[in-house]
Amino acid sequence: MSDDALPQSDQIDGAPHPRETATLVGQHVAEENFLEAFNGDRLHHAWMITGPRGVGKATLAWKLAKFLLANPPVDANDMFGAPPAPATLDIDPSHPVIARMNAGSEAGLFVLKRPYDEDKKKFKQQITVDEVRKLKGFFSLSATEGGRRIVIVDAADDMNVSAANALLKVLEEPPADALLFLISHQPSRLLPTIRSRCRELRCVTLDADHMSAALTATGADIGKHSSALAELSGGSVGEALRMLNLGGMEVYADLVALAATFPKLDRTQMIALGEKAAARGQEARYELMLRLADVLLARLARAGLGQPQTEAARGELEMLARLSPDANAARAWASVSADISARAQHGRAVNLDPSALVIDMVLAMNEVAAKTAA
Repeated sequence: MSDDALPQSDQIDGAPHPRETATLVGQHVAEENFLEAFNGDRLHHAWMITGPRGVGKATLAWKLAKFLLANPPVDANDMFGAPPAPATLDIDPSHPVIARMNAGSEAGLFVLKRPYDEDKKKFKQQITVDEVRKLKGFFSLSATEGGRRIVIVDAADDMNVSAANALLKVLEEPPADALLFLISHQPSRLLPTIRSRCRELRCVTLDADHMSAALTATGADIGKHSSALAELSGGSVGEALRMLNLGGMEVYADLVALAATFPKLDRTQMIALGEKAAARGQEARYELMLRLADVLLARLARAGLGQPQTEAARGELEMLARLSPDANAARAWASVSADISARAQHGRAVNLDPSALVIDMVLAMNEVAAKTAA
């Protein structure tokens, strides 16, 4: 099976692949920092693109790769001299580099990512040393007409120890005209020696306006949910798309409606929520439910401190104000949040029945509400 026909570990369901994403939203600071280094002839050989999942790190990496391959190094002996410094990272949409990238035939680019296991029909859990060793063959090739060879590692967090050590050797002795972009969601988990050899480009979470623009660019139908999606997704387009694909707005509305009955818990609603969690074929939605329960707990903790101010579901702000009316209540919710989340993670690890796990979590939240409700 060709690479194009295989699933892609670096593509979010419901969104175009980063190489096909024409618009990068909300990351102008990172773009400006890279462009300043490029125009100042301070182009480091390795860049670590950091930030939460789904905020555009991969899109930025592909945008930088296109820009560099379309702007080859200047020959000091060129009789025509250096071209004017580019004002943006954008290149002509008709440039052949874009066509080659979209076709998967750009010889100057190598993407290091988790491979797809065709026998098991799923992605491997890690980037192995065998994948990193393929870079040797890539770097042995002559430079393309762009004069550069670009590597995107998506994501560096997925490398096992052997793979990380193999990549470190490349970072320590980079080939001429080679640039590496390491995408990392949690850079603190990477080898310090890898981090020290990279310059950082930090991608930030998106506000409601940027979120709306980014989701619209993917073709997603967000309706009137842009503000709520920005709140619940933590400013991550990837997480917002996941919520849209799995009915996350409805899941959160169910959680809020149940919490609104605290501390006089509506057990019928609780059992119904547990049954939804245990429904066959709804594993992904169950995982999302647990994550959104964490979000609700965090918002309860913040409510007593005067936040949040944006309602993510009908009746949410009234419920938050009643269950977390002051700083004492905020501390109580913050204290119990970690415990409830840990219990949920343990329940998942030991394959506890989803319905039982959700009911246990709701009962624990109800106990806290009995002490904090105004």
